[in-house]
Amino acid sequence: MNLASARRAADLWTRELRDRPENFEVAWKLARVAYWLGTHGPEKERRGILEHGITAAETARVLEPGRAEGHFWAAATMGALAEGFGLRVGLRYRKPIKEALETVLKIDPAYMNGSADRALGRWYHRVPRLFGGNRATAERHLRASLARDPNSTISHFFLAELLLDDGREDEARRALETVISVAVNPEWAPEDAEYKRRAHERLARLK
Repeated sequence: MNLASARRAADLWTRELRDRPENFEVAWKLARVAYWLGTHGPEKERRGILEHGITAAETARVLEPGRAEGHFWAAATMGALAEGFGLRVGLRYRKPIKEALETVLKIDPAYMNGSADRALGRWYHRVPRLFGGNRATAERHLRASLARDPNSTISHFFLAELLLDDGREDEARRALETVISVAVNPEWAPEDAEYKRRAHERLARLK
């Protein structure tokens, strides 16, 4: 996906959801593309786009509470806001993110090859211990995600960051080398390219 095509999709699905607010498929797909735009588009536009995505995801959750898509993309868009816009925003969304991801695990733990486990691993790693963070729990979720998708560049990279924070440099190095060596997933080619680049940069700093 490129920026122009993502914007066209977001505009189309925004119009469709306005005209047919009962359309679950449009709601979660709008949340998904908003997540992409909110993490790849111009920085000055990101917050508004992510907030738009949260609204779309919440619509999907109301329409189909027994489906994973709305819960997952609600967590993803809230998570992007939490990571990108400071501690106050992060603390505001920490509980809703965790609850949404736990709901995905109850509905469909295999959704998107274990993406909820990966995101929960990130949550437990990045949230301060005082507010529920736990590195052991983070590692357990990340490894659960990798059990479902051993070639996930994102999960391997998140695991490497966790291992580095734990002082387990040799294990982290192996995880980063795996990020670089695994084949690119055509469905996630831009993300794979980004995490391979970041893995090269982290490895260079370790040498």
